[in-house]
Amino acid sequence: MTNRWVGVGRLTKDVELRFTPQGVAIANFTVAINRTFKNANGEYEADFINVVAFKKTAENVANYTKKGSMVAVDGRIQTRNYENNEGKRVYVTEIVADSIQFLESKKQETQNRKYTHDPGDPFKNNGQPIDINYDDLPF
Repeated sequence: MTNRWVGVGRLTKDVELRFTPQGVAIANFTVAINRTFKNANGEYEADFINVVAFKKTAENVANYTKKGSMVAVDGRIQTRNYENNEGKRVYVTEIVADSIQFLESKKQETQNRKYTHDPGDPFKNNGQPIDINYDDLPF
C-alpha cells in the first residue's frame, strides 16, 4: 500500500512562501475542493485541504498562482504534532505535495474572474451580420 492523495480545487488565498535558514523554500496554502453531493439544504459544500510544498515546487506555486487559481495536487497525507506556546499539544493533518499542476492559463484565470455574471445579449448586433469563421464550427 502507498500513501497517495490527489485533488483538484481552487486556492482560498495567495500562497505563503518562506525559507528555512538553509534556504529551502516552503509554501503553505489551502485548496477548496467541492464535494460531489448536496447537503440537507440542497447546496454543495467544499472541503478545505491544507497543503505544503517544498523547494522548486514551493517557489513555482508561489510565483505562478494566486487566490482563486485552479490546481491539481498530487502528494501524500502527513500528520504531525507540536506543543504550542500555551503548552497544549496541536495535531496537524496536511498534504505534502509531490507535484502541482496549474490548470488554467493566465487568460483563463482573467476570464473566470471577469465573467462572473451574464456577459450580455448575444443578439446585440441589432440584426447586422455576425463575422463567423466556418473553420471554427463543429459541424
